[in-house]
Amino acid sequence: MLEKAKIDRINQLARKAKTEGLTEEETQERQALRAEYLAAVRTHVQNTLDNVRIVEKDGSHTPLKRREKPSN
Repeated sequence: MLEKAKIDRINQLARKAKTEGLTEEETQERQALRAEYLAAVRTHVQNTLDNVRIVEKDGSHTPLKRREKPSN
């Protein structure tokens, strides 16, 4: 997961955005930190789902199958 210092910085920037606004550099920093955070969350969720097993009635374990992405 993301370092605590980075999460704290995201929260600090969010509070500042609500109260006094952000500079252009702070806005870019916030966007980069948010993107990094979302990537870490997605990776964590995917790793968790990769380890999920379904217990069948006969006692066997079946891994979850990945759903194919719909083509647009």
